[in-house]
Formats: sequence, C-alpha cells, structure tokens
Amino acid sequence: MSEGIEPTMSTPIKGEGEEAAVAEESSKLILHARREPFEYGLLPISKLIFSDPTSTLVPLRDNLIHLSPSLRASAHAISDSLQISLDHAQLVLDTLASVLPSDSDPLVTATPEEIPSVGAHVLDLILFLYIQSYKRLLPRSHKDSVAVADVWPSTSAFDGYLSALSPLQLARSNSRRFMPSQADEEAHQLSYLQKHLANILALLAEPAEGEDEESLVLTLERFDHLGFLIQFGEKGSPLSQFAPFFANSDPDMPAVPVPAAQVHDWLVQNIADALEHTAEKASAKESSPSSASDPDVTMADACTSQTRVQNSSPSGTSMPSSAAYSRSQFFVEGISKASVIKQACDIKGCSVKVINCHDSVIYILAPLRYATIYGCSDATIVLGAIGKSVRVEHCERVHVITATKRICIANCRECVFFLGVNQRPLILGDNHKLQVAPYNTFYSQLEEHMSQAGINAAVNRWDEPVVLGMVDPHDSLSHPAGVSDVQAESATCLDPDHFTNFLIPNWLGGDSPQSTKHNPFPLPEIYMASQRKNHQVLNDIKQALRDVQLEENRKRELASALHVHFKDWLYASGNIRQLYCLQGD
Repeated sequence: MSEGIEPTMSTPIKGEGEEAAVAEESSKLILHARREPFEYGLLPISKLIFSDPTSTLVPLRDNLIHLSPSLRASAHAISDSLQISLDHAQLVLDTLASVLPSDSDPLVTATPEEIPSVGAHVLDLILFLYIQSYKRLLPRSHKDSVAVADVWPSTSAFDGYLSALSPLQLARSNSRRFMPSQADEEAHQLSYLQKHLANILALLAEPAEGEDEESLVLTLERFDHLGFLIQFGEKGSPLSQFAPFFANSDPDMPAVPVPAAQVHDWLVQNIADALEHTAEKASAKESSPSSASDPDVTMADACTSQTRVQNSSPSGTSMPSSAAYSRSQFFVEGISKASVIKQACDIKGCSVKVINCHDSVIYILAPLRYATIYGCSDATIVLGAIGKSVRVEHCERVHVITATKRICIANCRECVFFLGVNQRPLILGDNHKLQVAPYNTFYSQLEEHMSQAGINAAVNRWDEPVVLGMVDPHDSLSHPAGVSDVQAESATCLDPDHFTNFLIPNWLGGDSPQSTKHNPFPLPEIYMASQRKNHQVLNDIKQALRDVQLEENRKRELASALHVHFKDWLYASGNIRQLYCLQGD
C-alpha cells in the first residue's frame, strides 16, 4: 500500500528492503474502525452535535490548546468552551475515559475526584466531539410488522420504530437476521470515517514550519491519536507502527512530520481495502449454511474454543489489560426459557453481547471491559465485573445485576437494575417504569474480578442517575419536530421492602482464602433495616413452627402442605427451570 508514496523532504527515506518489509507487513493487516467510541461513546447532548464539525471544532481546538498549555482540557475548560454545565462536562470526561484505547492515559488512571482536573488530551476530545455527529445504522425492517403491532402498542415518539425493535418481536423472530451484524456496523463506521477522513486529519494536523497555512503536516504523536478511531489487526499497538512513513522511527530522534495529504491517501486506500474485505466476509457468510450467525465470535465458537486468558493470578482468569482482544466479542443470543452460566474460562475476548434472550436467567461471571444487553425480555441477567461500560437497550421486564464503572440505559420498560456502579447511571431515550437498586449478590471470584476490572466497591452511585433527552439524535431516522428536547423519564429507587438478595450457586467449586463471602458494596441503611426486618419475620415464623404443639401426623401434613406450596411457587415463577438447568450442569 506504500508503493504509490513517493519520498519527499518531509518523509524519512528508508532502504528498499526495509520499505518493502514494512509494506508487506502492512498488507497483511486489515484496518478496523474501533467499535467502542461508536457503541459506547455517543452522548445525545445537543451542544455536542455540530452541523458543520470542522468549522466549529478548529477554533474550539485552538482555544482549548490556548487555555491548556499541557494539552489536557479540564472539566472547567470544557464547560466554558462548549457552554455546557459542569455536570455535562464531567459526563463528557467520564464517557471519553470509557472508550479511550489506552489504559495508561491519565484520564483512565485518574480517581473519580481527580478526573475533572486531569482532564482529556485536547486531540482525543476533539475526535470524540467530531464523531458525535455519527448516526447509527438502523435495524432492517421486520417482515411481520402487522403481527408485531398487535402485541406491542407504541406510545413512543418513535411511533412504530420502537415496535420494530420490541423484545416481543425479537422473541417471535428468534433470530438476528433483521438486525445489523457486526460486519454491517463496521462497514457503516468505516464508510463514515472514509467520508469524514479529510476533516478529521485537518483537525489533527498543523501548518508545516515555514510554509503557508494550507501546507498541513502530521507529526507521529498527532498521527497516533487517530488510534482513537481506527486500529490495525487485533492488537492495540500505536497506529504509527503500521504506517510506512513512521514505521521503525528512532525513539531518540523525533520523526519528520508527514504531509497530511500523503497520510490521507494511505488511509483512504486502507479503508477501501477494509470495506472490500468486510464485504467479502459478509458474502461468504451469507452463502454458508450458518448465515444467520455473526461474522465475529459467536457463543458456540467461544464455548468450543474454551479460551482461557492467562495471568499470574492463581485462578488463571483475568480481564485483558490491553486492546489485544478488543476485536473479539462473545455472544449469548436467542436463549429462551433456560438458564445459561458462562465463566471467564468460557469467554473469548473482553466484550460480551447478550441479545434476544427471553424468559431466562443468564450468568456472565467474568471480568470484562464492555457489555451490551439488547432486545431481551422477562429475564434476569447477571454480569460479573465490567471495567469500562455496560449498555442496556430495548429491553422489557428485565432484571440486570452488575458491578461496573459505568452503565447507560436506553429505551427500556419495566426493568430493575441492581447496581454497583462507580459513575452516575446514564438514562436516555424513551423509558418507562425503570427502577434502580443497590447491588444485591456475590459469587466467590467477584472481588478478584472487580480488582482486575478496576471497580471500587467503596463508591456506588446507583441512586444518582443522569437523565438526557428522550430522542437519540444518533439514530438514523427522522424525528417528529419538537420532541428532541423532551426530558426522558428517570428511574425510581426500588422500595426497600421489595429488595432481596440474589443467590448465585457456587459453580466454581471450593472456595479459596480470597473468595468473596458477601456483597462487596455496602448497603444503604434503609435497605439494611428492611433486610433485618425480613430476616426477623422469617426467624419468627420458623420459631413459631418449631413451637407449635402438633401431633406427629399433623406435623407431617403441615410439612407436606409447605412442600406443595413451595413446588407450586417454583412452577408458577419459572424457577423450576433453573433447578433443572443447574442439575444438568
């Protein structure tokens, strides 16, 4: 891909063999759009979405650089420059931290108290703001829309669009054929980058020394900030290692800046190759018998491989600390009327998607970076420790239990979220009757997984939701006039009298000295008091049963009646399935 690049005064001249080796190595690697900024990094805040990003962001970039000699924009600088509240500036920093490619960035390593002052690198922030104009790919329309309308009446501003995404429709179709695959989404993201590449490079570039303002060049450091949006291959190495004009640069000698036009031509060619590669993969998948599957890692693939991420811990399970596994995703999809248990040794990659699961209990007991729950209904989903972000979207009557740094909830109905969360939960879209509650479970490796994921059990902001607008401007559909600023419905706190602990059976075998023995997140006093009251009532009932003066045959009748009622409850609640599933495991 470097054959068409002619050496210039600004391009380091390499030997023919070295140049050929770099070109050959680059040709083996496919450029990818990084999913994370597009899937977890978009905020529906009107002042962050610009109709003409370039003309707006160039002066904003220059102003932030002027205000921030260290090139890091604080929450106050972001608030002043964008004319947004400090709360929204904090939300920008929290969101950006969750999608940066490097775990060593000061914004990622900062404590919650330090984040406003540490701030974000100006160039990362500018790229983050630029892609706020991105519109997501719409799901394909469903063939049976009339039948769906019969069971999913919509009073949403989406008026019919929401029905096309309803959990009930997903249950009827029992497939993701009408949903965009990962290949569809990546092609959409690559096309967006292709269209906007010249503008993006202009934001990163600077005038060449001694030249006019039109002669833009990119230094190695500025070029590497493109790693926020794109990567090569599977690993999270700096982008400059894959560019023929920066590869093998001497770390002790600054690389010569490269003309932005040269960088543009090289990236355009790589994006075109990537789109062709994605199309070929999709075509091959469609022509195969398993065309309904996603071209990425499916649940069956991941379970078959039994991939174990090794580290120095005794358990041998760890969340990958770099982006080395960022392309791999683990899918749990189409589960109906069943229980599914997946542990760290079952999961390939550092991201999980639970899609189209109904009337089931799903356990994902592993340290991961990202998690998405989409289109599920009447289910309980337990996520282990999620170090970056969780997104829950288009779900109904789902209980979600998770320990995570960050969670975003969008377009859900009658769901309850039991949270151990370090940042304020973000609620957006058309939601109805949501409830939040403190974290309510544990399993033996939970604290180890939380440590690997960087989750602080002393900080739980489950009851401080941030609510944004009802309509998401990132969806690719036209919205009715006047609804874009309608406030989304917030979540209420679960009544303490309805709060119960959720018991996870110990599938992991014997406990180690470091095993988690109880909920690591302290319960608020009102929930503790309710638990004490419930326990006391239970103890009083037990004692009354022990003290009752009955003949032996009457005691047997009472025990039999209790067993019958318990069995009836197991069947009526559907929990009998869990017993069968666990017995099968």
